[in-house]
Amino acid sequence: MLLFSALAVLCLLPLLILAAEDYYKLLGLDRDADDRQIKKAYRTLSKKFHPDKNPNDETAQKKFVDIAEAYDVLIDADMRKVYNSHGHEGVKQRQGGGGQGGGHTPSTCSTASSAVAGASSTASAKARAWRIEKQGICDKCEGSGSEDGQRDTCHKCNGQGMVIQKQMLAPGIFQQMQMQCDVCGGKGSTVKHKCKVCGGARVVRVEEKYELAVEKGMPNGARVTYENEADESPDFVAGDLVVHLLQEEPKLASPEKDRMDGTFFRRKDHSLFWREVLSLREAWMGDWTRNLTHLDGHVVRLSRKRGQVVQPGAIEVVEGEGMPIWRHEDGPEYGNLHVEYVVVLPDQLESGQEKEFWTVWEKWRKKKGVDLRKDLGRPAHDEL
Repeated sequence: MLLFSALAVLCLLPLLILAAEDYYKLLGLDRDADDRQIKKAYRTLSKKFHPDKNPNDETAQKKFVDIAEAYDVLIDADMRKVYNSHGHEGVKQRQGGGGQGGGHTPSTCSTASSAVAGASSTASAKARAWRIEKQGICDKCEGSGSEDGQRDTCHKCNGQGMVIQKQMLAPGIFQQMQMQCDVCGGKGSTVKHKCKVCGGARVVRVEEKYELAVEKGMPNGARVTYENEADESPDFVAGDLVVHLLQEEPKLASPEKDRMDGTFFRRKDHSLFWREVLSLREAWMGDWTRNLTHLDGHVVRLSRKRGQVVQPGAIEVVEGEGMPIWRHEDGPEYGNLHVEYVVVLPDQLESGQEKEFWTVWEKWRKKKGVDLRKDLGRPAHDEL
């Protein structure tokens, strides 16, 4: 029975190898497709099935990996010959044997950019749209640079892109040097009729729109990477687009209907800072309430009972009402809100008010024996 099971597994191995999807079929190509068609198919499909565009779709993520694998094989001339002759198993053996197959495909340099988001966006995980101008492959000629899509082999370098030149070092002494072909610019081919859109450059400047998913508590300067979204080139796979999140400064001149308390918040790491203004009566007598609209829209209540005094410059720390801590391991966690109280004193008391205040203080002084000339309630400063 055990022998029969082993034989069954051995018989199934070729079937499992054959079950792998054909690379040409995976990319939607004919077997005689050229490099330009392979690159175009890869760019289109990799964007369609990119994990950033399909965050919760495991099927799309697997498809993205399979597409990259197919591209790496078919774009490599040697590996493509192996695949055409021996299929997936041949490629597997070639890669396992340390051959050239499956190597890293050259890519363009990564591009750095920045996206601006206000504190309210990072407090409540809002999406932020932004635009960037970058290099893209010309749609008109599909990256060929030719109006009719035809490129001819360079007559000077015979398609090699490089030429050999002799340089005299001394009388009778010459050195051969390999240099880039000055006719085709190292491309190995030329065009008779240049594309009217890109002028034969094969690439154009395009403006792309992206949507940045701002996560709760993202710090200023956080990096977000968009794979293969940097400058495009017909000869290379696009590099990565790296976006730095910049915190937007408050706009005090915002229209009244668009303004919220969050305009005046200040952030430092996980902490938020707020300045609350009190009148002399509120600071001295208490009995007041403030409803502070937080960055994410919920209300934080600040209050004092009657008889509770607030000293000028006093700092109140409201725990758990600061910024969300970005990617906290144990779930949502928040910093603290620091409220500084500013007491506004009147420029001058009216005559009647001054007499009433003085009478009250005199009665209190005689009862308590307090010296009014002392700065009661003011914090002591050793350095003064």
